[in-house]
Amino acid sequence: MTTHFGPARVPSRESPEASVDLLVERGYTACEIDFEGGFWMKPEWEWAGRLGELARERGIALSVHSPIAAILGHLPGDEQKRKRAFGMLDHTAGVAVACGAGVVVVHPGYLLGRAREAALESVAKDLSDLRERLEAKERSVDFGVEIMGRVRELGTAEDVFWLAARFEWVRPVIDFAHLHAVTDGGFTDVEAFAEVLACADAVLETAAPFHVHFSDIAYANRNETKHLPYGEGTLRAEPLREALARFDRPATVISESPGEESHQTIKEILLAGAARP
Repeated sequence: MTTHFGPARVPSRESPEASVDLLVERGYTACEIDFEGGFWMKPEWEWAGRLGELARERGIALSVHSPIAAILGHLPGDEQKRKRAFGMLDHTAGVAVACGAGVVVVHPGYLLGRAREAALESVAKDLSDLRERLEAKERSVDFGVEIMGRVRELGTAEDVFWLAARFEWVRPVIDFAHLHAVTDGGFTDVEAFAEVLACADAVLETAAPFHVHFSDIAYANRNETKHLPYGEGTLRAEPLREALARFDRPATVISESPGEESHQTIKEILLAGAARP
């Protein structure tokens, strides 16, 4: 099946035209819009609409990463934080609809002293409430909950698959760098990758692609510390390529590597012998 590949940042903030030209020039067929630090498109709706139009023309699959502060599952007494998060996620969904992005990536939040089951129920309620708000504004878009890189926090693979199974419009975002970190370097063979992809395959809607984050990673005590240039750590792209080939499902792989050279290396490995769009 087709694998789309691209970076976790829009390569130019000068204009949509400059961004898409660079994506095409560098051989990318995907891009994740980077709102982690905040919203930067100006004028926003025109920028997003034009980016989406050009991306569709060139076969580039767009996704959007919501602001880091827009986490779900706040404690009952933190209503202002919850309101602020909902506002940011609402706005992110609006941009996603304007540019035709397939999924909005969000972090699941934290345990905050709660049992895991209680924290997950809180996140699920926020997702449900948020969906109701977005439907009323015609901003319905799939949300992708990211697998996180801290072993004792919310956002394990099991947490994310539980949420994705609960809502048909919630997808797992499979971050293999985070999984490699929390397993103390456990993702070195095809079977490890394929097992996680099989869990995602079981909860995804028929037409939905796998949404994957990938980069080399440094970790300590089964927690991520930082993304690394490709080759400096022990996570490799070949097993991911072979695992993806086992499934009759397209994939979008987003490189979170620090540097263009790493993006290009990963791209060439993943697309070697794979179907191109």
